[in-house]
Amino acid sequence: MLLAALAALVTYNDIAPILEQRCLGCHTESGIAPMPLRTYAQVRPWAKAIREAVVKRAMPPWFVASTSVKFANDASLSANEIALIDEWVKQGAVEGPRRGQPLAQAPPSHAADLVLTMPQPVAVPAKGEMPYQFVILPQSFPHDRWVDAIEVRPASRGVVHHVVVYVREKGSPWLAGKAVGKPFAMPGATKSDILAVYAPGQPPSIFPAGMAKKIPAGADIVLQLHYTPNGRPTQDRTAVALRFSTRVPERRVLTLQIDTTNFLIPAGESGVRVSAAGTLPNDTLLLSLFPHMHLRGAAFEYAIVEPGGRIETLLLVKPYQFHWQLSYQLAEPRLLKKGTRLRCTAWYDNSLNNARNPDPTADVRYGEASSDEMMVGFFDVAVPADTDKSTFFLR
Repeated sequence: MLLAALAALVTYNDIAPILEQRCLGCHTESGIAPMPLRTYAQVRPWAKAIREAVVKRAMPPWFVASTSVKFANDASLSANEIALIDEWVKQGAVEGPRRGQPLAQAPPSHAADLVLTMPQPVAVPAKGEMPYQFVILPQSFPHDRWVDAIEVRPASRGVVHHVVVYVREKGSPWLAGKAVGKPFAMPGATKSDILAVYAPGQPPSIFPAGMAKKIPAGADIVLQLHYTPNGRPTQDRTAVALRFSTRVPERRVLTLQIDTTNFLIPAGESGVRVSAAGTLPNDTLLLSLFPHMHLRGAAFEYAIVEPGGRIETLLLVKPYQFHWQLSYQLAEPRLLKKGTRLRCTAWYDNSLNNARNPDPTADVRYGEASSDEMMVGFFDVAVPADTDKSTFFLR
C-alpha cells in the first residue's frame, strides 16, 4: 500500500490523517505547540521543517532509547508514516483535492465530573526565579471519592514548569493555618498522597478499568506549582479536572517515587551518574514511569536488578528533555513481585556542550529551582483497594 502511494503523487490528503492522529494533541490554536497544523494553509509553510523533524524522529516527541515493555502512549511514527511525509515534501508538498473542513482537534481525554480552578491567579513576572507556589483549593470531600481520570489544565502553559496535585487528608498538620484559595510560597516536601503530576508533554492520567485513586472523606486538594518566567509577565489559574468512578474499584492506584537529594554534579562535568534504589515490600502492578530532572538532565533509566545480578531495563529515556517531560504508560500492567528491586539511574551534563545549561561553571546540588537539580523516578502502581501507602510499605 505504501509503495503504491509513493509511486503516485502524494498530497496533503495522504498525510493529513497522520497529522490528525499524531500532531493535533499539541498543534492547535489553543495547544502548547508554537503553531497550529489544522489546515493546509497552516501546514504548508512548515513542510520542510516537519519533514526534517519526523525524519530525525524529533517529532512527535518520544524519547525511549531502550525498553523491555510496550507503552500505550507511544507517539513515535512508523517507518511508513515517515516515508510518506518525506515523499510528500520531496514532491513539492502539494495540496491536492481540497479536504474542506480543518482537521479535527483532539477530543477531550475524558468528560470531567468536577473541575477545580484556582480562585485567584498567580502573577508570574517576566524574569527571575519564583519559589514554589501552593494553593489549597476550596473544595473538601465529605465522602470518599474514587477518581479514575485526572487532567491538570494550566491556563498559561508557557510558564508552568510543573504542577503536583496532592491529597491532604483530614487532620494533616501540613500547611495548617494557611488560607484556603490564596496562593502562597513555601519550600519543603510532604508525604501526602499525589493525585496527579503535570509537566509539559504529560498526558492526562486515565487509569485502567477497575483502578482509581482515592480522595478520602474530609480531604482537600493542594496544588504545588513551579513557574518559569519566559520573558513576558502573565497570570495563571490552573485547573484540575476529575472524573469519578461509579463504584469502589478493585485496585487503588498509588504514585510512588525513588529519589535522592544526596549528590553533587561538578562544574564542567558531563556523564555524571546518580543512582537510587528501593525494594518493593509487597506484590504490585506497575502502570507507568515518569522520570524528573532539571536542565542538566541527560538520560534516565528504570531497571529491575535481579538477585543474580541480571539487569532488566524497563525504560531508558535518552535524551532527557526538561521542557517536554513524558509519563510512559505501560500498555499492559506489569506484575512486580514482593522483593523486586527497582533502581533508578540519572545522568547529567553540566558542561558547555549542554545548550540548556544555565551555568557550566557552577557545582550543582539538589534544589527546587530550575538552576538546581533533582533526581526523581516517579512510578504508578496498583494495589488492593483497601491498601493505602502506609499499609503497602508494611513488610
